[in-house]
Amino acid sequence: MGRRNKILVPEARKGLDQLKQKVESNVKTVSKYEIAQEEGISLKHGYNGDIRAEDAGRIGGNIGGKIGGNMVKELISMAEKQLVKQKNQ
Repeated sequence: MGRRNKILVPEARKGLDQLKQKVESNVKTVSKYEIAQEEGISLKHGYNGDIRAEDAGRIGGNIGGKIGGNMVKELISMAEKQLVKQKNQ
């Protein structure tokens, strides 16, 4: 599946790339096996068709959405700081 996110303002590409790089450097990289162990899910190398769909989602969901979710959190944090700064001026 291709990327569905399209930048509406092409001039913003550089800033978005910088933000993504900043967020990625702060995200701890963990394997799906580490996540499974933390969640108490028995995950083994090879076939895992016997695990519940809910458990599979908890393992994969934590990896896939981590960077995007952290980018949103960072943007919110930046906006909050900017609002406080404007309020104090």
